[in-house]
Amino acid sequence: MTASTVRLQPGDTAPDFTLPDADGTPVTLSEVLKSGGGRVVLYFYPAAMTPGCTTEACDFRDNLRQFQAAGFTVLGVSPDTPERLAEFRDQEGLTFPLLGDPDREVLRAYGAFGEKKNYGKVVQGVIRSTFAIAADGTVEKAFYNVKATGHVGRLRRELGA
Repeated sequence: MTASTVRLQPGDTAPDFTLPDADGTPVTLSEVLKSGGGRVVLYFYPAAMTPGCTTEACDFRDNLRQFQAAGFTVLGVSPDTPERLAEFRDQEGLTFPLLGDPDREVLRAYGAFGEKKNYGKVVQGVIRSTFAIAADGTVEKAFYNVKATGHVGRLRRELGA
């Protein structure tokens, strides 16, 4: 990890952004916080339709009602294009917004892109990360280098969802 890598902490202001969803419709974090009536679970994953990312996305899909009941809107972000996200959403029956960040600007703003170890080698890539963002736009919780399997259950326990 380089010294310039961002690592958000609880209490930090979550960087606002606007990204296209799977249908190409712009989604702005601050608008979701206002209109969603509360908080956001924002998770970053490396690539649509890969085994780990499919496991994680389906886990969020299967637990979506519990997150919503606890006042959270779930948003997934990857470097994929809207077309690829639409294919992923339709193939897996995903019922929450998937956002595309092909320029990786939002990924970098959240510290979710940078050096990581992949099979023992240091590479540049998406760092699987999840953030709970309060209604006022501050970070409640920040999780970096999460595992695709079991993460959603741990997140629900931590957030009381």
